[in-house]
Amino acid sequence: MRASELDYDLPPELVAQHPPARRDASRLLVADRASGGVRHRTFSDLPDEVAGYLTVVNDTRVVPARLELRRESGGGAEVLLLEPLGGGEWEALARPSRRLRAGERLRARDRAGDTVSLAPVVELLEALGEGRWRVRVEGEPRGELPLPPYIRERPEDPDRYQTVYAREAGSAAAPTAGLHFTPELLARLDHERITLHVGLDTFRPLTSDVVEEHELHGERYRVEPAAWARIEAAGRVLAVGTTTTRVLESLARGAPLEGRSELFITPGCAFRRVDALLTNFHLPRTTLLALVMAFAGVERTRELYELAIRERYRFYSFGDAMLVL
Repeated sequence: MRASELDYDLPPELVAQHPPARRDASRLLVADRASGGVRHRTFSDLPDEVAGYLTVVNDTRVVPARLELRRESGGGAEVLLLEPLGGGEWEALARPSRRLRAGERLRARDRAGDTVSLAPVVELLEALGEGRWRVRVEGEPRGELPLPPYIRERPEDPDRYQTVYAREAGSAAAPTAGLHFTPELLARLDHERITLHVGLDTFRPLTSDVVEEHELHGERYRVEPAAWARIEAAGRVLAVGTTTTRVLESLARGAPLEGRSELFITPGCAFRRVDALLTNFHLPRTTLLALVMAFAGVERTRELYELAIRERYRFYSFGDAMLVL
Protein backbone atom coordinates (compact mmCIF):
# COMPACT_ATOMS: atom_id res chain seq x y z
CA MET A 1 0.00 0.00 0.00
CA ARG A 2 1.34 3.44 -0.91
CA ALA A 3 1.38 6.12 1.78
CA SER A 4 -0.42 8.43 -0.66
CA GLU A 5 -3.46 6.13 -0.40
CA LEU A 6 -3.84 7.41 3.18
CA ASP A 7 -4.29 11.00 2.04
CA TYR A 8 -7.53 12.96 2.09
CA ASP A 9 -8.50 16.63 2.12
CA LEU A 10 -10.10 17.98 5.28
CA PRO A 11 -11.50 21.51 5.62
CA PRO A 12 -9.62 23.10 8.54
CA GLU A 13 -12.82 24.15 10.28
CA LEU A 14 -13.74 20.48 10.81
CA VAL A 15 -10.77 19.93 13.15
CA ALA A 16 -12.43 19.95 16.57
CA GLN A 17 -10.77 22.45 18.89
CA HIS A 18 -12.94 21.78 21.94
CA PRO A 19 -14.76 18.76 23.36
CA PRO A 20 -18.57 18.89 23.32
CA ALA A 21 -20.35 20.16 26.44
CA ARG A 22 -21.29 16.56 27.28
CA ARG A 23 -19.05 13.66 26.33
CA ASP A 24 -21.75 11.43 24.89
CA ALA A 25 -23.31 14.27 22.87
CA SER A 26 -20.77 13.63 20.10
CA ARG A 27 -22.11 12.38 16.80
CA LEU A 28 -21.70 8.73 15.86
CA LEU A 29 -21.42 7.53 12.26
CA VAL A 30 -22.48 3.87 12.17
CA ALA A 31 -21.32 1.77 9.20
CA ASP A 32 -22.71 -1.75 8.81
CA ARG A 33 -20.31 -3.91 6.78
CA ALA A 34 -22.85 -6.65 6.16
CA SER A 35 -25.58 -4.46 4.69
CA GLY A 36 -23.47 -1.54 3.49
CA GLY A 37 -25.85 0.78 5.33
CA VAL A 38 -24.96 3.93 7.23
CA ARG A 39 -26.75 5.52 10.19
CA HIS A 40 -26.20 8.93 11.76
CA ARG A 41 -26.60 8.61 15.51
CA THR A 42 -25.52 10.28 18.73
CA PHE A 43 -22.89 8.62 20.90
CA SER A 44 -25.42 8.12 23.67
CA ASP A 45 -27.14 5.67 21.26
CA LEU A 46 -24.12 3.34 21.33
CA PRO A 47 -25.63 0.72 23.70
CA ASP A 48 -28.52 0.21 21.27
CA GLU A 49 -26.07 -0.41 18.42
CA VAL A 50 -23.83 -2.92 20.24
CA ALA A 51 -26.28 -5.02 22.23
CA GLY A 52 -24.78 -8.49 22.58
CA TYR A 53 -21.19 -7.31 22.22
CA LEU A 54 -18.50 -7.35 24.90
CA THR A 55 -17.03 -3.84 24.83
CA VAL A 56 -13.29 -3.61 25.55
CA VAL A 57 -11.73 -0.30 26.63
CA ASN A 58 -8.17 0.87 27.20
CA ASP A 59 -7.87 2.24 30.75
CA THR A 60 -4.49 3.95 30.35
CA ARG A 61 -4.13 7.41 31.88
CA VAL A 62 -2.25 10.30 30.29
CA VAL A 63 0.64 11.66 32.37
CA PRO A 64 1.57 15.39 32.44
CA ALA A 65 4.50 14.61 30.21
CA ARG A 66 5.05 17.76 28.14
CA LEU A 67 7.82 19.78 29.80
CA GLU A 68 8.70 23.34 28.80
CA LEU A 69 12.39 23.72 29.62
CA ARG A 70 15.28 26.14 29.51
CA ARG A 71 18.73 25.18 28.29
CA GLU A 72 21.89 26.19 30.13
CA SER A 73 22.59 28.58 27.24
CA GLY A 74 19.28 30.32 27.90
CA GLY A 75 17.40 28.96 24.89
CA GLY A 76 14.12 27.13 25.15
CA ALA A 77 13.56 23.40 24.75
CA GLU A 78 10.62 21.03 24.99
CA VAL A 79 10.66 17.43 26.18
CA LEU A 80 7.78 15.00 25.76
CA LEU A 81 8.20 11.98 28.02
CA LEU A 82 7.11 8.85 26.16
CA GLU A 83 7.95 5.83 28.30
CA PRO A 84 9.62 5.19 31.69
CA LEU A 85 12.73 3.04 31.41
CA GLY A 86 13.38 2.63 35.14
CA GLY A 87 15.75 4.36 37.54
CA GLY A 88 14.33 7.79 36.71
CA GLU A 89 15.15 7.37 33.02
CA TRP A 90 12.65 7.90 30.20
CA GLU A 91 12.47 7.65 26.46
CA ALA A 92 11.43 11.08 25.24
CA LEU A 93 11.01 13.33 22.24
CA ALA A 94 13.02 16.54 22.54
CA ARG A 95 13.32 19.65 20.43
CA PRO A 96 15.13 21.42 18.96
CA SER A 97 16.74 18.00 18.78
CA ARG A 98 19.59 18.90 16.43
CA ARG A 99 20.80 21.64 18.77
CA LEU A 100 20.70 19.53 21.91
CA ARG A 101 23.74 17.64 23.18
CA ALA A 102 24.16 14.64 25.45
CA GLY A 103 25.06 15.77 28.96
CA GLU A 104 22.95 18.94 28.85
CA ARG A 105 20.77 19.61 31.87
CA LEU A 106 17.46 21.29 31.16
CA ARG A 107 15.46 23.03 33.85
CA ALA A 108 11.72 23.67 33.75
CA ARG A 109 10.50 27.21 33.28
CA ASP A 110 7.33 29.09 34.05
CA ARG A 111 5.07 30.83 31.56
CA ALA A 112 7.22 33.96 31.66
CA GLY A 113 10.31 31.93 30.78
CA ASP A 114 11.96 32.05 34.21
CA THR A 115 13.48 28.87 35.60
CA VAL A 116 11.64 27.13 38.41
CA SER A 117 13.96 26.02 41.20
CA LEU A 118 11.68 23.27 42.52
CA ALA A 119 10.75 21.83 39.12
CA PRO A 120 12.39 18.61 37.88
CA VAL A 121 15.67 18.77 36.00
CA VAL A 122 15.96 16.76 32.77
CA GLU A 123 19.39 15.47 31.81
CA LEU A 124 19.93 14.43 28.21
CA LEU A 125 21.74 11.09 28.21
CA GLU A 126 21.73 9.70 24.68
CA ALA A 127 20.32 10.63 21.28
CA LEU A 128 18.30 7.71 19.86
CA GLY A 129 17.48 9.18 16.45
CA GLU A 130 14.32 10.68 14.94
CA GLY A 131 14.15 13.27 17.72
CA ARG A 132 14.12 10.60 20.44
CA TRP A 133 16.35 10.82 23.52
CA ARG A 134 17.09 8.79 26.58
CA VAL A 135 16.79 11.23 29.46
CA ARG A 136 16.98 11.21 33.24
CA VAL A 137 14.33 13.12 35.17
CA GLU A 138 15.22 14.33 38.65
CA GLY A 139 11.92 14.48 40.52
CA GLU A 140 8.37 13.80 39.43
CA PRO A 141 7.23 15.04 36.01
CA ARG A 142 5.05 18.10 36.55
CA GLY A 143 4.35 19.26 33.05
CA GLU A 144 1.22 19.65 30.99
CA LEU A 145 -0.95 17.10 29.26
CA PRO A 146 0.54 16.58 25.79
CA LEU A 147 -2.30 17.76 23.56
CA PRO A 148 -1.86 17.23 19.80
CA PRO A 149 -0.46 20.24 17.90
CA TYR A 150 -3.66 20.74 15.89
CA ILE A 151 -5.52 21.69 19.12
CA ARG A 152 -4.66 25.35 19.50
CA GLU A 153 -6.29 26.00 22.90
CA ARG A 154 -6.06 23.94 26.05
CA PRO A 155 -9.42 22.77 27.45
CA GLU A 156 -10.66 24.52 30.58
CA ASP A 157 -10.99 21.11 32.26
CA PRO A 158 -7.84 18.99 31.67
CA ASP A 159 -9.81 15.86 32.58
CA ARG A 160 -11.62 16.16 29.25
CA TYR A 161 -8.41 14.75 27.72
CA GLN A 162 -8.75 11.70 29.98
CA THR A 163 -11.30 8.92 29.66
CA VAL A 164 -13.69 8.57 32.59
CA TYR A 165 -12.30 5.06 33.19
CA ALA A 166 -8.60 6.00 33.04
CA ARG A 167 -6.62 4.52 35.94
CA GLU A 168 -3.22 3.17 34.82
CA ALA A 169 -0.89 6.19 34.39
CA GLY A 170 1.66 5.85 31.61
CA SER A 171 0.44 7.36 28.31
CA ALA A 172 1.75 10.29 26.33
CA ALA A 173 -1.63 10.68 24.59
CA ALA A 174 -5.23 9.76 25.25
CA PRO A 175 -6.94 6.79 23.58
CA THR A 176 -9.37 9.24 22.05
CA ALA A 177 -12.17 6.85 21.04
CA GLY A 178 -12.86 6.51 24.76
CA LEU A 179 -13.29 10.24 25.40
CA HIS A 180 -16.99 10.00 24.46
CA PHE A 181 -17.97 7.71 27.33
CA THR A 182 -19.72 8.85 30.50
CA PRO A 183 -19.85 6.66 33.61
CA GLU A 184 -23.56 6.16 33.05
CA LEU A 185 -23.13 5.06 29.44
CA LEU A 186 -20.29 2.68 30.32
CA ALA A 187 -22.48 1.11 33.01
CA ARG A 188 -25.03 0.20 30.32
CA LEU A 189 -22.44 -1.88 28.44
CA ASP A 190 -20.99 -5.29 29.20
CA HIS A 191 -17.32 -4.30 29.24
CA GLU A 192 -13.77 -5.32 30.07
CA ARG A 193 -10.54 -3.38 30.42
CA ILE A 194 -7.09 -3.75 28.92
CA THR A 195 -4.12 -1.38 29.27
CA LEU A 196 -1.90 -0.10 26.48
CA HIS A 197 0.25 2.93 27.21
CA VAL A 198 0.16 5.19 24.18
CA GLY A 199 3.65 6.22 23.15
CA LEU A 200 5.79 7.05 20.15
CA ASP A 201 3.83 5.05 17.60
CA THR A 202 0.89 7.44 17.95
CA PHE A 203 3.06 10.52 17.24
CA ARG A 204 5.44 9.13 14.67
CA PRO A 205 4.46 9.74 11.03
CA LEU A 206 4.94 7.13 8.34
CA THR A 207 8.61 6.80 7.46
CA SER A 208 8.25 5.05 4.10
CA ASP A 209 6.33 5.54 0.88
CA VAL A 210 5.31 1.90 1.23
CA VAL A 211 3.06 1.63 4.29
CA GLU A 212 4.08 -1.93 5.17
CA GLU A 213 7.76 -0.91 5.34
CA HIS A 214 7.10 1.49 8.21
CA GLU A 215 8.62 0.19 11.44
CA LEU A 216 6.71 0.28 14.72
CA HIS A 217 8.63 0.76 17.96
CA GLY A 218 5.94 -0.97 20.00
CA GLU A 219 3.98 0.12 23.05
CA ARG A 220 3.61 -1.46 26.50
CA TYR A 221 0.44 -3.34 27.34
CA ARG A 222 -1.00 -5.54 30.08
CA VAL A 223 -4.18 -7.63 30.26
CA GLU A 224 -5.47 -9.40 33.35
CA PRO A 225 -5.94 -13.17 32.87
CA ALA A 226 -9.61 -13.03 33.89
CA ALA A 227 -10.26 -10.20 31.42
CA TRP A 228 -8.66 -12.09 28.55
CA ALA A 229 -10.62 -15.22 29.44
CA ARG A 230 -13.87 -13.26 29.06
CA ILE A 231 -12.71 -11.56 25.87
CA GLU A 232 -11.51 -14.80 24.31
CA ALA A 233 -14.82 -16.54 25.09
CA ALA A 234 -17.11 -13.68 24.02
CA GLY A 235 -19.42 -14.20 21.08
CA ARG A 236 -18.77 -10.73 19.66
CA VAL A 237 -16.20 -8.14 20.72
CA LEU A 238 -16.27 -4.37 20.24
CA ALA A 239 -12.81 -2.78 20.44
CA VAL A 240 -12.86 0.84 21.61
CA GLY A 241 -10.07 2.45 19.63
CA THR A 242 -7.06 1.41 17.62
CA THR A 243 -4.96 0.85 20.75
CA THR A 244 -7.41 -1.72 22.11
CA THR A 245 -7.57 -3.36 18.69
CA ARG A 246 -3.80 -3.82 18.53
CA VAL A 247 -3.71 -5.46 21.95
CA LEU A 248 -6.59 -7.85 21.26
CA GLU A 249 -5.23 -8.86 17.87
CA SER A 250 -1.75 -9.36 19.38
CA LEU A 251 -3.14 -11.70 22.05
CA ALA A 252 -5.26 -13.54 19.49
CA ARG A 253 -1.98 -14.32 17.70
CA GLY A 254 -0.44 -15.85 20.81
CA ALA A 255 1.26 -12.86 22.43
CA PRO A 256 1.69 -12.97 26.24
CA LEU A 257 -0.67 -11.09 28.55
CA GLU A 258 2.00 -8.47 29.25
CA GLY A 259 4.63 -7.11 26.91
CA ARG A 260 5.03 -4.78 23.94
CA SER A 261 2.65 -4.72 21.02
CA GLU A 262 4.53 -4.31 17.75
CA LEU A 263 1.66 -5.57 15.61
CA PHE A 264 1.27 -3.30 12.57
CA ILE A 265 -2.24 -3.75 11.20
CA THR A 266 -2.55 -2.82 7.52
CA PRO A 267 -5.08 -3.66 4.78
CA GLY A 268 -5.12 -7.39 4.16
CA CYS A 269 -4.98 -8.26 7.86
CA ALA A 270 -7.36 -11.02 8.98
CA PHE A 271 -8.93 -9.95 12.27
CA ARG A 272 -9.11 -12.82 14.75
CA ARG A 273 -10.83 -11.32 17.80
CA VAL A 274 -12.22 -7.87 17.00
CA ASP A 275 -15.73 -8.00 15.51
CA ALA A 276 -16.59 -4.29 15.65
CA LEU A 277 -14.47 -1.14 15.88
CA LEU A 278 -15.27 2.16 17.56
CA THR A 279 -12.86 4.89 16.54
CA ASN A 280 -12.45 8.62 16.00
CA PHE A 281 -11.60 10.13 12.61
CA HIS A 282 -7.82 10.04 12.13
CA LEU A 283 -5.18 12.17 10.47
CA PRO A 284 -4.01 11.37 6.92
CA ARG A 285 -0.87 9.25 6.41
CA THR A 286 -1.04 7.62 9.83
CA THR A 287 -0.82 4.03 11.00
CA LEU A 288 -4.16 4.61 12.76
CA LEU A 289 -5.94 5.30 9.47
CA ALA A 290 -4.26 2.25 7.94
CA LEU A 291 -5.75 0.12 10.73
CA VAL A 292 -9.24 1.50 10.10
CA MET A 293 -8.85 0.75 6.39
CA ALA A 294 -7.75 -2.77 7.26
CA PHE A 295 -10.94 -3.30 9.25
CA ALA A 296 -13.51 -1.46 7.12
CA GLY A 297 -11.86 -1.77 3.69
CA VAL A 298 -9.77 0.81 1.87
CA GLU A 299 -12.41 2.11 -0.52
CA ARG A 300 -15.17 1.88 2.07
CA THR A 301 -13.13 3.94 4.54
CA ARG A 302 -12.57 6.61 1.90
CA GLU A 303 -16.31 6.70 1.23
CA LEU A 304 -17.09 7.01 4.94
CA TYR A 305 -14.58 9.82 5.44
CA GLU A 306 -15.97 11.67 2.41
CA LEU A 307 -19.47 11.25 3.85
CA ALA A 308 -18.33 12.49 7.27
CA ILE A 309 -16.83 15.59 5.66
CA ARG A 310 -20.02 16.29 3.67
CA GLU A 311 -22.11 15.85 6.82
CA ARG A 312 -19.77 18.16 8.77
CA TYR A 313 -18.62 15.67 11.37
CA ARG A 314 -15.90 16.93 13.69
CA PHE A 315 -12.47 15.30 13.28
CA TYR A 316 -9.53 14.16 15.42
CA SER A 317 -9.08 13.96 19.19
CA PHE A 318 -12.04 16.08 20.36
CA GLY A 319 -14.13 15.18 17.33
CA ASP A 320 -16.94 12.74 16.63
CA ALA A 321 -16.79 8.96 16.40
CA MET A 322 -17.37 6.17 13.90
CA LEU A 323 -18.65 2.67 14.67
CA VAL A 324 -17.88 -0.06 12.14
CA LEU A 325 -19.99 -3.18 12.66
